[in-house]
Amino acid sequence: MISQTAEYALRAMVYLAQEPDRPHTNQQIARITRVPMGYLAKVLQSLSKAGLITSRRGLGGGFTLAKPAEEITVYEVVQAVDPIPRITSCPLKLKAHREKLCPLHQRLDNAWELVEQSFRSTTLSDIIAEAGEDGVLCEE
Repeated sequence: MISQTAEYALRAMVYLAQEPDRPHTNQQIARITRVPMGYLAKVLQSLSKAGLITSRRGLGGGFTLAKPAEEITVYEVVQAVDPIPRITSCPLKLKAHREKLCPLHQRLDNAWELVEQSFRSTTLSDIIAEAGEDGVLCEE
């Protein structure tokens, strides 16, 4: 349903949301979330560019959330790394479908709309809260 890149971004963001008061290195995030370090670096770069995380270099540096977990939605994370593919015009470029999607493409877009709505209404803190009493999804 979502790409591996989006999955990796969500894992990293949930991990950062679990301990938002301290920076985490690329190595720590990769180890805990089981994301290959080279791939993670690209994902973190996209998340930083989207303003979802900040990074600080040097001793004691690392990555942190740019805003509280209650304010970051799953939708924002996914859109930062691999946007949801909405269908706005006929992929086959058929003249008859210029004004209105055919039933197939309309249904596919409707499904993506439902996914988008769910992602927009779910925050990182919602995910952590649903993890149970200890709230830990990723641990060392």
